[in-house]
Amino acid sequence: MSDEKTARGRAQDRRLVASGQEHEIRYEAKKMDVSRDEIRNAVRSEGNSRAKVERKLDDE
Repeated sequence: MSDEKTARGRAQDRRLVASGQEHEIRYEAKKMDVSRDEIRNAVRSEGNSRAKVERKLDDE
């Protein structure tokens, strides 16, 4: 394992919604109390930034 401390890894990974990963879509849908299709549509329109996706869903 590398001891290098970079912006990569878990912290960076948590900032994004991996729309190709079904478990990520399920998690966000349950967390935001919306359908999986709504998550996918938000990712398509806002990009995969978790903050932007959540903001879009909060506005609706």
